[in-house]
Amino acid sequence: MECNLFNNTCTPSYDMNVSRENETYQYCGEHFQSFQMSYDHYHGYISLFVCIFGIVANTLNIIVLTRKEMRSPTNSILTGLAIADLLVMLDYIPFTLHLNIMNKSKRDKFNYNWTMFVLFHSNFSQVCHTISIYLTVVLAIWRYIAVVYPQHNRQWCTMKTTTVTILVGYIVCPLLCLPIYVTSKLKSRIVLLNQLDNNAVNYSVHPGGNQSDHNVTLYDETNSYNATLYFIDLVDYNLTNEIKLSVINFWIYSVVIKIIPCIALTVLSLRLIFALIETKKRREKLLTNKSKLNKTLEKEKRTDRTTKMLLAVLLLFLITEFPQGILGLLTIMLGKGFFTSCYIKLGALMDILALINSAINFILYCIMSRQFRVTFQALFRPKYFTREDHEEIHVLNGAMLNQTQTHVTQV
Repeated sequence: MECNLFNNTCTPSYDMNVSRENETYQYCGEHFQSFQMSYDHYHGYISLFVCIFGIVANTLNIIVLTRKEMRSPTNSILTGLAIADLLVMLDYIPFTLHLNIMNKSKRDKFNYNWTMFVLFHSNFSQVCHTISIYLTVVLAIWRYIAVVYPQHNRQWCTMKTTTVTILVGYIVCPLLCLPIYVTSKLKSRIVLLNQLDNNAVNYSVHPGGNQSDHNVTLYDETNSYNATLYFIDLVDYNLTNEIKLSVINFWIYSVVIKIIPCIALTVLSLRLIFALIETKKRREKLLTNKSKLNKTLEKEKRTDRTTKMLLAVLLLFLITEFPQGILGLLTIMLGKGFFTSCYIKLGALMDILALINSAINFILYCIMSRQFRVTFQALFRPKYFTREDHEEIHVLNGAMLNQTQTHVTQV
C-alpha cells in the first residue's frame, strides 16, 4: 500500500496493475518508477529517525519557548507551530512502523483495524500540517509588522491577539480540510493470497461488474486462499454536471493550502529583507552620536538575528511546500495520468521533506537565537549554570523588554 502523509492518498500496491497499464509512464517515465522502488526500501527507517528526532526537538522547543522569560507574541506562535509539528511526528511513527518497517503478511498489514488507523492518519496529519502552514504565515505577518510598522506592533500584535489568532488556526484548519475527509473512504476487497508469502497472486474484475464497486471474481490456485483486505479508496461526488468534489479537493489542497501561502510568504520575506536594508541605511545616516550609534546598532543586531532566524524558517517552508503545491496544480490540469505516474511516485519524498521541515526548527533556534541557547542551557545544564549565565539571561531579558517598549518583538 502506498500511503502518503501530505498528499492524502492511499493506494494498495496489489491494485496497481488494475486499469493503470496505459497510465503508468504517461508523463514522468520509468525513472520515476525506479526512484520510487529504490527509495521505498529506506523511507521507513529514515522517516522513523526523523520523527524520533523531531519529537525530542519539538518537545524541547515547547519547554524552552513557554518559559516565563521567553514569553512573547512571536514565541507563542513558534510554540503553536511546535505543537502541530509534534502531533505530526507522533502520528507518523506507528504509520511508518506498520507499513514500511514491520515485515507483516498482507492479511495482517491490510486488516480492518490498521486500515482504519491509516484513514485517521491521512486526515489527522493533513489537519496538523495545515495548522503548521497557517501559523507559518501568521509568523511572517507578525514579523513584517514588527519590522515595517514598529509603531503599531504593540497595539496590533499583543499577546491576546496572538493567542486568539493561534486558536482560530486550530479551529478553522480542520474545517478547511472537510473535503479531504469525505473523499477518503474505507473499502474492502476479497483477494487471492498465497499461503507461502501472503502476496496477492491473482484476481480480476468481474466482466459485468463496475470496478469502482470492487466486484471481484477469484481464480483458485494451489496453496492459495481467499482473504478480505481493507484499504483506503478515493471516492468522488458530482456536485454539478461539470464540477466534481475531487477537483475542489485538489484546488483546496494545492492552491488554498499550498500555493497561496507560499506566494504570501515569498512576498513578505522579500519585503522583510528590503525593509531591514532600508532601515539600517536610514539609521546610519541619521545617527551622529557615537554612543547612541553603538547602542542602536546593538539593538539592530538583535533584531536582525531574530529576523534572519525567522527568514530561515520561512525559506525551509517554501522549499518543502511550493513543489507540493505545483504538483497538486499539475494534477488538476493534467488529470489522473499525471497523478498516478508522477504525483504518487513522489509521495514518499514529499513526506520526508515535510517531516524534516517539521523537525529542524530546533537546530535553527539553537544556531540563530542567543536567548534560546542561554535559556536552554539554564534548563538542561544546571550544574554548569554559573552566575555569569544568570546575568546573561537578565541582560537578554532586559534587552527584550526594552525592545518591546520600542515596539519590536524579540525572540
